[in-house]
Amino acid sequence: MKMPKFVVHKHKATRLHYDFRLELDRVAKSWAVPKQPPLKPGIRRLAVRVSDHSISYMKFEGEIPEGTYGAGTVKIWDKGTFKLIDKKPGKIVIEMKGEKMKGEYCLIKFPRSGPKNWLLFKVKKK
Repeated sequence: MKMPKFVVHKHKATRLHYDFRLELDRVAKSWAVPKQPPLKPGIRRLAVRVSDHSISYMKFEGEIPEGTYGAGTVKIWDKGTFKLIDKKPGKIVIEMKGEKMKGEYCLIKFPRSGPKNWLLFKVKKK
């Protein structure tokens, strides 16, 4: 079975942020992460859920033209495959095999903060 892919775009738009995308349910599920995604356990990052993108967009690098939503420079910061360990409403646990992001990561939805705010962190192994 083919491993699903992930990509993290470094996106210099109005503000620099990172677009964290997972190939799930035949789309690129996407979160905007205001600071660099964590590479070590103990670092937590806000991840704001944004609209799904086409899986083909995961390969994109380049300029989004001025006057267009997301205008600015998009570069691939990290990419690779992942294994889905657990997925339920408000929680996704994955084993990432990227160039930078390696190991088990968790996305968990903030309770009572609306549907968009999640927390992204690397899981510390026991």
